[in-house]
Amino acid sequence: MSLAMTEPFTPIQTAELDWQTVDGVDIPISRQFGDVYFSKANGLLETRHVFLNGNDLSERLANLHDQQYFTVGETGFGTGLNFLALWQLWQQVRPDNHSHVHFISVEKYPLSLADLKRALTVWDELQPFAEQLIVQYPFALAGCHRLTFPQARISLDLWLGDAAQCFPLMQSQQPVDAWFLDGFAPSCNPEMWQEQIFLHIMRLSAQGTTFASFSVAGILKRALKAYGVHVTRPKGFGHKREMLKAVWQEHAPARPPCTKPQHVAIIGAGIAGLNCAWHLAQQGIHVTIFEKEQAVAGASGNPLAMLNPKLCPIEHVATHLMTASWQYALRFYRQFAAFRPTQVFQLHEKHSEHAQQISHGYPDHILSWQSCSDSPLPSSLLHCAGTLSPHQFAEHVLAHPLIHIQQADICQIQRHDNAYQLIDTTQQHYTASHIIACNALALNTLFPQTTTLKPIRGQVSWATLTQPLAKETLDIGYSYGGYAMPFNAQQFIFGASFLPNHVETDVHTTDHQHNFTLMQHALPQLASQLPEINQWQGRAALRAQTADYFPLVGRIHMDEENLYCLAGLGSKGFLFAPLCSAIIVSQILGQLLPVPQNLAHALRPTRFRKKHKNPPHSG
Repeated sequence: MSLAMTEPFTPIQTAELDWQTVDGVDIPISRQFGDVYFSKANGLLETRHVFLNGNDLSERLANLHDQQYFTVGETGFGTGLNFLALWQLWQQVRPDNHSHVHFISVEKYPLSLADLKRALTVWDELQPFAEQLIVQYPFALAGCHRLTFPQARISLDLWLGDAAQCFPLMQSQQPVDAWFLDGFAPSCNPEMWQEQIFLHIMRLSAQGTTFASFSVAGILKRALKAYGVHVTRPKGFGHKREMLKAVWQEHAPARPPCTKPQHVAIIGAGIAGLNCAWHLAQQGIHVTIFEKEQAVAGASGNPLAMLNPKLCPIEHVATHLMTASWQYALRFYRQFAAFRPTQVFQLHEKHSEHAQQISHGYPDHILSWQSCSDSPLPSSLLHCAGTLSPHQFAEHVLAHPLIHIQQADICQIQRHDNAYQLIDTTQQHYTASHIIACNALALNTLFPQTTTLKPIRGQVSWATLTQPLAKETLDIGYSYGGYAMPFNAQQFIFGASFLPNHVETDVHTTDHQHNFTLMQHALPQLASQLPEINQWQGRAALRAQTADYFPLVGRIHMDEENLYCLAGLGSKGFLFAPLCSAIIVSQILGQLLPVPQNLAHALRPTRFRKKHKNPPHSG
């Protein structure tokens, strides 16, 4: 699931550093650019003087109103010092409401995790923030990595890759409020300051956007003045005579109004609906989930779900839905007790040479070509995977004070002025300003003009092994034509059958046999420890699949601004749902998308709508 029209990204190389000790402080120096990452005098004081004060952030952040979303952009993440200093300031001045700070930054050569830890030991006062950043610090893979810190009401989009490739892929309805024009000096890193990058910085800005930089180089001043930005040069930090401070008022586009929804209705309490509800609640928005049965009653209700992506060639990771979803899901689910980190042996009966080539493109700590003692098949080992207990996850989500679940079978939706009426099968009416339909196959009936989702029957099996598993194997799963995963020391869950257009949900012995055959071929020793089939348990459910295997993510109709859907997740619902939910919530709130804009475009539900041969007369 990648986009052919996207220029491949060069695989990410981490920064190569030299270290210089000044007054007992280790200062990182980039070998690629021959420049320091922060001032030898005092990097934190310089950040406060140039970027925080240069954008008047103390006053602006303290005056944010309820649910206001303030965005700060940066042109070089480096050690993360600017982000952490902003976070510290935000904690000191933030108002007691649901306002939020969002930070976006681009980095071509990210620090390795070890170097990041070393660089951030310099400032004791930043350690509480640095520790949280380190926990979520992303893999060195190209693309957008969204890191969220909900208790602090701050988030970070870290785009890894060349700025000239990253900035054009960013999309937002709401402009960036302040820019940290950082990165290495123009003389050391001229690529960061080219005209194409300024074009997109200004595209993402609007009336009132401010800019600050330690540099007053002519290329920077001329680029800003060309757009009508008012540039001043106040006193710089330390021995530096000047710095840059600027604001865009003249010829700047007006800021669009942004009204957050007060109440959102979600139809369906499967993994899609639960994820959408959680992401909205984190923004302080009240949510009602309408479910005709109970939470995770459909395809999301298996006893255990395994997060097991099929990774793409590394040059396509920036726009590959499954790879991006896997990285986001690992960070997202980590906050829930329902999640358990695991490793997965991916067994390859077919195309093993191609699989081996792909695995060699990734760092060994992510994906390695490695034999599996439990299988005769060639294999790679995905070191970063996980399992999720769906029912435990649902309990946690539904306990959120802003999330309410209502048992109702919604069968009709009507528009009334600026709100929607949801009508259930008992003719009970409910009102909401926004709707997200997460009702899988029922979408075919509720919104028949969107697309036709295809039902796919899937049955999983589980059984108690005749011999207990060794402790060291309890956190190892297996992926082949099916998948297998320990429940505990004695129980194994495995499957799943895949029967398009079959709509029965009772448990079939033939599906059990199918699951056994797959497992016997891939994992003969484990299969031999299973009891007779009549002692197995199982569960069958219907997955909803689109014709192109991409989910439906976004607005259902272009002329219905507040009507969205998340459906068609197929067999990858637990993997796709967190990131796809973040996309929809960003669209509803007009915020920066957590994925490249062309990937979001490929997921739009309107892609299946029939086109008129003769467009209607526009008058």
